[in-house]
Amino acid sequence: MQTLTIIIADDHPLFRGALSHSVRGIAEELVIIEAGDFEAARRAAENNPDADLMLLDLAMPGVSGFSGLMSLRAEFSGLPIVIVSASDDCATIRRALELGASGFISKSSGLDDIRAGIQAVLKGDIWVPKGYLTAPDEDPGLTEIIERLKTLTPQQSRVLSMLGEGLLNKQIAYELGVSEATIKAHVSAILLKLNVDSRTQAVIKLGKINMALVA
Repeated sequence: MQTLTIIIADDHPLFRGALSHSVRGIAEELVIIEAGDFEAARRAAENNPDADLMLLDLAMPGVSGFSGLMSLRAEFSGLPIVIVSASDDCATIRRALELGASGFISKSSGLDDIRAGIQAVLKGDIWVPKGYLTAPDEDPGLTEIIERLKTLTPQQSRVLSMLGEGLLNKQIAYELGVSEATIKAHVSAILLKLNVDSRTQAVIKLGKINMALVA
């Protein structure tokens, strides 16, 4: 008997319910794990190493924009992640795919389209909304930033996300359960990988990736 495990990560209970409803019937046996914030999503992936798919909202408590996707892709490289977002412009879709998403589903999609997208990704395909046009990036410099961001470790991605939220080193250390010295070391490594001289410049680089994201 085929069993599928799908993690649904979204901070809106009603939309999690809608996604759960959309995947009913796609497998003989289905396990759905819901997460309402980024940390819960990360724990769900950690506790379910054989999960088949994660549906991930880009705008959730505990993460800034694409930082969550980058962190999860680095930490759980074998887990296909489909972004489900209300920000469905071409630039946002392209960013998600460049950063390792296996597909993109608009929150405005009907249940049939959502189900079709999930089934396509489970078969190994890449899914994008109808009408999505692949176009050259208007700012070639963003490609370099994305490639540099992809070199960050999962913990470095989480630290950068927290820097983007304005947290101090000691606050980040407390949240991650490590020493402040460890966070300082992570920050130094982040600056080196992003080729910047300060944490402010690092946050600006991250902001350039997230600036098209409004929901």
